[in-house]
Amino acid sequence: MKTKSFLLVALMMILTIPTYSQGHKWVLLGEKRVNDRLDHDIIPVTAIRGDFKSLVIRVKGASVDFKKVVIEYGNGERDEIELRNTIPAGGSSRIIDLKGSERVIREISFWYDANTIRGRKALVRVFGRK
Repeated sequence: MKTKSFLLVALMMILTIPTYSQGHKWVLLGEKRVNDRLDHDIIPVTAIRGDFKSLVIRVKGASVDFKKVVIEYGNGERDEIELRNTIPAGGSSRIIDLKGSERVIREISFWYDANTIRGRKALVRVFGRK
């Protein structure tokens, strides 16, 4: 009897794992091609995309030295996040937890130094998790 109960509980846990993880997917909020000529860019995000709890920044093409990121919410509030790290090509930032509960994001501004060579551009992509 205990074995059957244990197997039933284990089966229920296994079946609920995919449901939980599907609700926490990373959604692309926006992207920007950057080079070493500018040091500041803005990625606009529409409120239609929903409320988010955390962000992650991913980089392709060339490494980017991030200085800070400013997140502007739908209500006009802003959070300034000091990143101060280099994200290599193919790499990503730490998960950035947003203050408060789920937040509507209006735009994401970032200050950086792109390590691009001869006109190549790095692709900065920002993902949000609900």
